[in-house]
Amino acid sequence: MNIASDARFWDRSSRKYAKGAIADQAGFERTLDRTRALLGPSDKVLELGCGTGTTALRLAGEVEDYLATDISAGMIAIANEKHAAGPIRGLVFRTATAEALTPDAAQFNAVLGFNYLHLVRDLPGTLRRIHTLLAAEGSFISKTPCVGDMNPLIRFALLPAMRTIGKAPYAGVFREADLSRHISAAGFDLLATEIHATKGNDNRPYIVARKR
Repeated sequence: MNIASDARFWDRSSRKYAKGAIADQAGFERTLDRTRALLGPSDKVLELGCGTGTTALRLAGEVEDYLATDISAGMIAIANEKHAAGPIRGLVFRTATAEALTPDAAQFNAVLGFNYLHLVRDLPGTLRRIHTLLAAEGSFISKTPCVGDMNPLIRFALLPAMRTIGKAPYAGVFREADLSRHISAAGFDLLATEIHATKGNDNRPYIVARKR
């Protein structure tokens, strides 16, 4: 499997994904509120792995410009349908990866990646790329499933089996400590690590980091 096969998986899954309910609505709202508090009205924001645009459509009205990207053209098509039904000034959806975006003078004040980092195939490389896309002292805000901290049955049996039959995408296996170490090594200072789940620890730490 490769990046192209990852995109095909999400294209095939996009309509079903769009119909799914958010498993922890209260936790999702907590994440939105916390993120809003970190963004300013003049900020330029990039969201990576935006899926069908649920988060982007909730946050984009709070900032000046919001570019929401995803590897899946199918996901972006659904996001654009939602956006057409309720347009938000400054919000753009685009099929792209972090690696495909070119750093320039219009660098971002914040990069967001929710349920995203475990899906990239080169975690250190992607984090370094995010670093180059940020303006000086810009923020990287993420909430990431740390599969390495989950039940071993999921890591060693269920997930590989589902990938084999095409029912699950690529997923990197790392622990929260590993993720924090990778973020720091990519040139960030970690400012906060939080858990927003309503019931216990769902192994998806919400991390706020600042570009050094």
